[in-house]
Amino acid sequence: MGTVWELDFYSRPLLDENNKKRWEVLISEGLQTIDANPDSLFRFSKFVANTEVNSIELKKAIEEAIAQAPEPPSRIRFFRFAMQNMITRACEDLGIAAQPSRRTLALQQWMDYRRREVYPHEPGYTDKPSPSVGAPPPAPKSLPDALIGQQWALVSLPAKDFADMSEWPIDFGEAFSPQLVGVADDTMVPGLVIFSPRAQPMAGWLSGLEVSELRVEPGKTPRLILETGSADSWVIAPLNSPELQQEADNFETAKQQANQVHFLAVQADPNTEAFAGFWLMQSLQLG
Repeated sequence: MGTVWELDFYSRPLLDENNKKRWEVLISEGLQTIDANPDSLFRFSKFVANTEVNSIELKKAIEEAIAQAPEPPSRIRFFRFAMQNMITRACEDLGIAAQPSRRTLALQQWMDYRRREVYPHEPGYTDKPSPSVGAPPPAPKSLPDALIGQQWALVSLPAKDFADMSEWPIDFGEAFSPQLVGVADDTMVPGLVIFSPRAQPMAGWLSGLEVSELRVEPGKTPRLILETGSADSWVIAPLNSPELQQEADNFETAKQQANQVHFLAVQADPNTEAFAGFWLMQSLQLG
């Protein structure tokens, strides 16, 4: 997988001498494995004047980060839809793959810390809210026919069971320690397991989508939705019976109790112990 960085380039709640918002580049190494330690992650920050908000200055900042880092990134994730052209251009100029992704847990944790502990103590701090970062919500798409699972089940596992996840047979996936986001060992973490004879190609396809969240979409016929990338979503299954809707309600309740941590797994059949794919996720309020 290589080293993955998570990047944000946006205005902060700080005003300069001209009463204009100060901008900042934030880069954090990602939490890519169950054993990742946030205290040892590489991080980089740089303030940029609002007159220097362009791909050239961003490229310079990334070059500075690379010069300081133990190793350069193999790819860079970013969640901010409005900045995708600028971020993509800067990364491409450096020969680094840029990926729109809401899977930016380490960066979001760091941003939350800076909002609480750093910006309020900086000159020019303002508590005025920043504009929304989200993309226009698209209509969820149908999964390709060849990738629709033959069977699926909503299940749950104790958080402590993920401690040895690095030893599980998994072909594709990504995880982090639930304890790092405040989930107690005895908390049940809900998830969706998809069973398919085409488990391998399905997991390979999912691995390129930057999976970020499973959620229940309400409506006359509720649906189970998978969120990917910075703005894409896919219909996993319609919840067209009272029994399925109750299972989905239980899933959402369990997510809340597990601090929005949940998982998606892909297996060939219910009797195999190997996973073609396994992703641990946390629903995030991106900021």
